[in-house]
Amino acid sequence: MLISIASGKGGTGKTTLALLLAASHSNITLVDCDVEEPNCHLFLQPTWQDPGYEVTVTIPHIDSALCNGCGACSAVCLFNAIAITGKTALLFDELCHSCGGCLLACRQQAISEEPKTIGTLMTGTSVAHPGVHVVSGTLKIGTPSAVPLIKKMRQETAKLAGDVLLDCPPGTSCSMVTAVKNSDFCLLVTEPTPFGRHDLELAMNITRLLQIPTGVVINKSDTASGDESIEALCDSRRIPVLAKIPHSLSFAEQYAAGCIPNEFQTIAAAIWRQLTSERSTEA
Repeated sequence: MLISIASGKGGTGKTTLALLLAASHSNITLVDCDVEEPNCHLFLQPTWQDPGYEVTVTIPHIDSALCNGCGACSAVCLFNAIAITGKTALLFDELCHSCGGCLLACRQQAISEEPKTIGTLMTGTSVAHPGVHVVSGTLKIGTPSAVPLIKKMRQETAKLAGDVLLDCPPGTSCSMVTAVKNSDFCLLVTEPTPFGRHDLELAMNITRLLQIPTGVVINKSDTASGDESIEALCDSRRIPVLAKIPHSLSFAEQYAAGCIPNEFQTIAAAIWRQLTSERSTEA
């Protein structure tokens, strides 16, 4: 089962929930798709299988000796990654989406393709929790889009057997959509605040558009008006609240020290039972 863990905003507890669920499973792969700030490895302390490998995309290479500045490449580029200056095409590779359209459009055969490194990908097994396998990606600083790296991580995930948890990027941008897409179930983590409710609704719109079964986990539950507001939204969308994680100072202290506390293992186990029930229902 491929389970994505997402939220409409950062800081709600996606990684916390992902780690709790991973630690309560006997054999699972946790994929840290938050490639701009990966941190699951800090808790799981994996032994990496190898130093990792670079992930690349292809970008155009323009031969100025062959280019006559006709503008065909610039005209076909939907992302304004190529501009014509005099009789030469100028590439802005940060805008390039590696579609290859300019290569096909160039009548002078002045464009070829070359690799560009966008990040690294590593796999390993947790020392702290031997049943947890880890896939982690790190986006190269200055790279404007995490989407190609996340897609590569999803390709690695497709080769794996057993249950997989995807710790998704925050927000509802292209990175989050890429990570969540085609998952069997999405857990949306929220907090009982007006900001949490607002951004949860945005995330619900994404999972509805992608037609992904969805459940909600309320982190930092206040068992008061904040929870009631979240529950009312979930009722209106017919999305179940699967669990509530209460405030806990001891949990926060252990988490800040890089430990996955056992305090909420009963909650994690209850979520797994509901996910297993969901899988049985679909089957």
